Amino acid sequence: MVELNFLARWFHVLFGVVWIGMLYYFNFVQMAYFAEAEPSAKSDAMKKLAPRALWWFRWGAAATFVTGLALLHLGGYSFTSMADRPLIWLGMLMGTLMFLNVWLIIWPNQQIVLGMKEGDGAAAGAKATLASRTNTLFSGPMLFGMLAASHYAVGASPQAFYVGAGVVLLLEINAIFGKLGVLKSTVGVIHSSLALTLILWGLVSYL
Repeated sequence: MVELNFLARWFHVLFGVVWIGMLYYFNFVQMAYFAEAEPSAKSDAMKKLAPRALWWFRWGAAATFVTGLALLHLGGYSFTSMADRPLIWLGMLMGTLMFLNVWLIIWPNQQIVLGMKEGDGAAAGAKATLASRTNTLFSGPMLFGMLAASHYAVGASPQAFYVGAGVVLLLEINAIFGKLGVLKSTVGVIHSSLALTLILWGLVSYL
């Protein structure tokens, strides 16, 4: 079981590097490039580059999620541990929402943007961008929570998890129905991710 647990953790981290690496590529590199690229270069990238990147992105997300479920089972986590290990549970919540955003919002709308499906490209692009920015927002505190599982176990009241989860779910609702706001810029999304990490850490530490 020790070897199996370690292998599951290794694969989980490996697939997570692929997923989050592609997420950062899209948000910090490709979006800025597409905003400045010549029409011919952008068109070529949308036909040849973006579909390949999205393949690694969505399947990296799926593999990370599946190996995360395996770790959840092998590690013996239960809902009763929310109060004892709230950070890891908040990390799992954000990771799950990020996975769902990839497959239910980002990928379907990117298919429209890339001309693989019929639809309003501008509206689809806006929806995909908001969900992708939200995933980037979640990525910092999600990783903080995952690392806390083994390296920063903090005891807290059950309310700490529920309040933190409420904050996360409000941000997810914005990802589905809201607007970019401060997430519009790269600097804004980075600062927001760091701020959310501090907020959740503070809730768990002091509530």
